[in-house]
Amino acid sequence: MYLLLYKNFIRSQAAYLGILFLLLSGLISIFVGKQFIDQQNANIHKTEIYQHEHIQRYTGYIDKDLGLLLYYLKFGLVNKADPINALSIGQRDLNPSIQSVTIRNLEGQKYDTDLQNPVSLLLGSLDLGFVIIFLFPLVIISYTYNLLSEEKEESTWVLLCVQSQKPFRILFQKFMIRFTAIAGTLFLLVLLAIPILNLSFDLTLLAFIMISLLYFIFWFALSFWVVSWNKNSRLSAAGLLCFWIVLTVILPAVLNNFILSKYPLPEALDTAIEQREAYHEKWDTDQKPTLEKFYQHYPQFRSYGFPKENFSWLWYYAMQQMGDDESKNQSDQLKTKLWKREEMSRRFSYFIPGLHVQFQLNDLTGSGLADQLQFMQAVELFHEKKRLFFYPEIFAKKPTETINWKDFKLEYYHNRSSVNGLMMFGPLLLLSVFFYFAGLVNFRKQTVL
Repeated sequence: MYLLLYKNFIRSQAAYLGILFLLLSGLISIFVGKQFIDQQNANIHKTEIYQHEHIQRYTGYIDKDLGLLLYYLKFGLVNKADPINALSIGQRDLNPSIQSVTIRNLEGQKYDTDLQNPVSLLLGSLDLGFVIIFLFPLVIISYTYNLLSEEKEESTWVLLCVQSQKPFRILFQKFMIRFTAIAGTLFLLVLLAIPILNLSFDLTLLAFIMISLLYFIFWFALSFWVVSWNKNSRLSAAGLLCFWIVLTVILPAVLNNFILSKYPLPEALDTAIEQREAYHEKWDTDQKPTLEKFYQHYPQFRSYGFPKENFSWLWYYAMQQMGDDESKNQSDQLKTKLWKREEMSRRFSYFIPGLHVQFQLNDLTGSGLADQLQFMQAVELFHEKKRLFFYPEIFAKKPTETINWKDFKLEYYHNRSSVNGLMMFGPLLLLSVFFYFAGLVNFRKQTVL
């Protein structure tokens, strides 16, 4: 019986069209992801060459005044995209993956990024994550909405009940055949992506496949529950499409608006204004209070004293440091609110399967807001490290040739968000089990079992 059901499914036009649609969309998404990774690697290569030539050029022009040289020199930190990032681009197309900073105030440089086409950002990227979250469920709906109603509308269900002691088993087998086709399509896309994107078959890719399969199981369980209503095909299709719209479009949009209103970010503008005012007003004030605050921040530099000249690089970089210090309160509030947005979104996502899967895919590929916030923390540490290295050299008025500039190459950041297997798979598994047993209860009431 199973083989017969499988042959009937494969021979149907809907089966071919659904699989073809997913394969075509999936292949396009894989090449979109490859294009994104290639562009990222090209930008890194250009930045590496630029930093080398930039340092060479300026050290050739300015060979005596280290303070002036460090006013111009930029040093880069790269949040390099892993190849698997091509499967789920996340926020990588919006947030900068390369930060080139001087040792001057950081707040004025932290959020610099490349110019982007706003229309492209609005539409987002057609990556494999998008295909999994939005398109696979539509095909699942098209495969399952009429599994029972079609049999009843064609008057074959009564005959099936007479010939079989357990007609429910046949219905369940139909669901399993369609799940096998959907899962097989995903496996085929992943197998194609491995050589195209140069992926490694590791635990990260395995987790990517597992969370995707659990998401498909959720949609099959939801479809199973809707089919158990025992309504006609039109009502079943309409019900499933309503669930798709609510779960993938409406609820995420409502949640996003709620979180934006609960945690507004006026600190983003306040930080920029505070940093600029804190820096610029120091030009018109006495140098001593600025240096005193600087020495409170860095007591190890107090031995350099208070220069008597009208301009000194000690005072200038102290003034730059004060721009960051006096805007620190707004900067910390901004980071706190961003983390709260992330945490609240993640908590609510446990009840919104598509959003939950998006979070998990972003965590696996290092492309979510959490990874970007961690990268920005790394940029702060990177910037501080450069300051602490160069400040003594500048304040001691050492010539530029005392520093080996060849050591200052592009640096890389590799940390990724930790993944909790229970929190990754648990919500989808619970929801799937709930809808499956809700469907069983309905079928028992109809004596289909």
